[in-house]
Amino acid sequence: MKEIFDKVSLSCSVKTTKSYSTSFSLGIRFLDAKFRDPIYAVYGFVRFADEIVDTFHDYDKEKLFKRFEESTWLAIEQRISLNPILNAFQWAYHKYNIDREHVETFLRSMEMDLHETEYNREGFEEYILGSAEVVGLMCLRVFVEGDDKLYNHLEPYAKSLGAAFQKINFLRDLHADYKELGRAYFPGLDVEQFDESTKFRIEEEIEADFKEAYKGIVQLPKDARLGVYVAYVYYYRLFRKIKSLPSERVLEERIRINNKRKLALFVGSYVRHSFNLI
Repeated sequence: MKEIFDKVSLSCSVKTTKSYSTSFSLGIRFLDAKFRDPIYAVYGFVRFADEIVDTFHDYDKEKLFKRFEESTWLAIEQRISLNPILNAFQWAYHKYNIDREHVETFLRSMEMDLHETEYNREGFEEYILGSAEVVGLMCLRVFVEGDDKLYNHLEPYAKSLGAAFQKINFLRDLHADYKELGRAYFPGLDVEQFDESTKFRIEEEIEADFKEAYKGIVQLPKDARLGVYVAYVYYYRLFRKIKSLPSERVLEERIRINNKRKLALFVGSYVRHSFNLI
């Protein structure tokens, strides 16, 4: 029965999420149980696409990505795929009415990573939209459970949250992106000349995204609010740590939050949510 294959497919998405992101997988655990499988399915999909363009250096990444893209649309059209990650994603896509345009925009940004190494402001905003903001909107489609009015109201806040997360990833991975992949995402940034004033300008932009995103988090359905808030708290703590360090440190290492501190953040988030302090 296909139900068994669908369960296997979802289990692959769960394993993918837990293997690639302990922080994100812990955040999902704070969502209501009904939301976990579709969010795992979305994460598995975006993670596989990202891996193709970021890590498969010994292979023809362009051909692999093209095959993945074609397989994605075939899975959506036929409502099945022998690739379990895509089979899980097409299920979530149809069940929660995820926008086709968002999938197209996401894939277009991933394809940009095959060719682009530097961005102007327009290209940067296009990349952020596809790589992060529309992913937040896919998740929002799940959380609102068909309530289009609520979705339209929360859309700008979800985009701000996705943008904040992605920009922090860029700042955290500044050294690796430049040295290993030859990429510099922030517009007009000369990584070799990265200094305190440049770092401050980037941080101001991220801070504004966070402030806007929080307005939407508090308006999310309660079943989804805690899980999203946990992710927000983790990334904001990472942001504060990066802000506290000199620009040279950001260039020299990948800034992290240790597991003990992560647990404390998650517990604190749960307590604040339980007492309606968010």
